[in-house]
Amino acid sequence: MTRWIEANSWTLGLAVLLAALLLMTKLIQPDFGASGLESLARAALPFALATVGMAIVVIAGGIDLSIAAMMAVASVTGAVLMDGATDAQSIPIVIGVLLLGLAMGAINGTLIVVTRVPDIVVTLAMLFVWQGVALLILNAPGGGIAPWLRGLITGSFGPDWLPRAIVFLAVVTAVIWLPIRRSKLGLRLYAIGSDPLAAFRSGVPVGQTRIVAYALCGLFAALGGLSVSMGTGIGEPIPGPYLLASVAAVVLGGVVLGGGRGGLLGPILAVLILRTVRMDLTLLSVDPNVAAIIEGSIMVAVVMFGAVLATRGRHA
Repeated sequence: MTRWIEANSWTLGLAVLLAALLLMTKLIQPDFGASGLESLARAALPFALATVGMAIVVIAGGIDLSIAAMMAVASVTGAVLMDGATDAQSIPIVIGVLLLGLAMGAINGTLIVVTRVPDIVVTLAMLFVWQGVALLILNAPGGGIAPWLRGLITGSFGPDWLPRAIVFLAVVTAVIWLPIRRSKLGLRLYAIGSDPLAAFRSGVPVGQTRIVAYALCGLFAALGGLSVSMGTGIGEPIPGPYLLASVAAVVLGGVVLGGGRGGLLGPILAVLILRTVRMDLTLLSVDPNVAAIIEGSIMVAVVMFGAVLATRGRHA
């Protein structure tokens, strides 16, 4: 038990911090309860799914700057195809959108592996590509989403304090990530993040594994894009503020920017912490512009701190 606590001390610390922030929220707004928690969970869901996708790529030693644009493509594609569709017709559409996310991520990874251009350059270029694709599909917010999809993240599941959005996040993350984490593929993702050359000499197909990492990022981006539409009921062609938020949450969650270390629970808790901070600033009636400055400053500080740690780790 002691070893487990030591190994997961950072994640446990984040859980304690989140609990303290929720308690502070209750003190600021005594009426804060199940409905407020449910609203927080729904607002955090797209950020959390983007963060999970980013965390997988970072664990594999990369980064994907196009994740928000891929979310926009998934959001508008699903909204356009599901507008007026029946529940039965919407199921294959959802599957198609998820496959589209896999394909977009795989294209990013393939370009990085084949061209050997740094991932930050390739994904920055693809950000504009996917953003253009989203605007071609839908040049303004619109479309529709199947009611049963909206029901997946609206309200509470069982106890009033357990939002459906949290259950949805936990289920999709566990179903996709846990089998991978416990397989050879999971070991390969961590191996190429720790030391690509050593992994290659050990027989790990570095290029293929890197493509899979970006494909998984695209899959979670598609889930995030669908969750945006599930929350609003329409497609959003303009990429939201998910890029910097996901990178900051990944770093705050204990994933090393250099790759090879970290998990997914910490980054998810970090997302909830950052969204709770934003909610508390709103409840305190802080000017929205000032709140944006504070939130952005926190994110930049976290990312810079993570970059410093990663640089020291490489030098060590």
